[in-house]
Amino acid sequence: MSATSTPRLTPATLALLLIPPLMWAGNAVVGRLMQGVVPPVTLNFLRWVLALLMLLPLAGWVLRPGSGLWPHWRRFALLGLLGVGMYNSLQYMALKTSTPLNVTLVASSIPVWMLIMGRVLYGVPISRRAALGAFMSLCGVVVVIARGDLAGLASVQLVPGDLLVLLAALAWAWYSWLLARPPANEPAAIKADWAAFLLAQVVFGLAWSSVFTASEWLTLPALPAGESAIQWGWPLVAGLLFVAVGPSLLAYRSWGAAVARVGPATASVFSNLTPLFAALMSATLLREPPQAYHLAGFVLIVGGILVASRR
Repeated sequence: MSATSTPRLTPATLALLLIPPLMWAGNAVVGRLMQGVVPPVTLNFLRWVLALLMLLPLAGWVLRPGSGLWPHWRRFALLGLLGVGMYNSLQYMALKTSTPLNVTLVASSIPVWMLIMGRVLYGVPISRRAALGAFMSLCGVVVVIARGDLAGLASVQLVPGDLLVLLAALAWAWYSWLLARPPANEPAAIKADWAAFLLAQVVFGLAWSSVFTASEWLTLPALPAGESAIQWGWPLVAGLLFVAVGPSLLAYRSWGAAVARVGPATASVFSNLTPLFAALMSATLLREPPQAYHLAGFVLIVGGILVASRR
């Protein structure tokens, strides 16, 4: 595809572009539904255990000694920490006190944090247009966190979820830069195989996640005799299957295929549908209808990203 051609949105391509934001929105809603069913960090750990089991038949070869993974274990350990161990753990923790719409709206500002992090860590210059777009998006984040009460912003009581999802956004922004700046000697066979590349991260990510999960269980409040912090049953099984298959594998594969077809600029526009899908799901499944400030925040965040990414 040339730099000047416009990618054609066939039905198959459109499906590939719509699946990731739909899965990401569903991940936030299911994470909210799982509150009280399973501790949030444990949910993330169980999710990636199931994903690992599904990836092994597809790319188990990457774990062999001669695959090229182990000489680069430090890079994949960092990717696993940020993308597997931290990002979704922080999101699930945020959903204890924040709504799926709030979480997905604040998370949609990740391109702005990528701009800022690129300037700070990699010396990538920020143009005036990009700076304007970043300012607009950050204003949208402030509107969402303040629940639209800008006049009383100084006295706004932030819920822990607002800060946790900001930390998650920063973790994913750094993760994205690490993906965009791979070392020259990264194994080509691993990079070319989506399942192998993901499995290499999941193995190390699960090691980090096991540490975080153990810490979570050490800090859980004592429960009465006969009660468990995990409510085993079909709701938990269904939730785990969804987050393991949908957001972990299906969205990851669809996103990679969509970017290859239409490029990252067009794909990033579709990713901004995540808060919209989250609003529809929250209103239907959680009885949490969107408020006027959600719309204002959505317009500012997405508008800022479009301004910043415009050529």
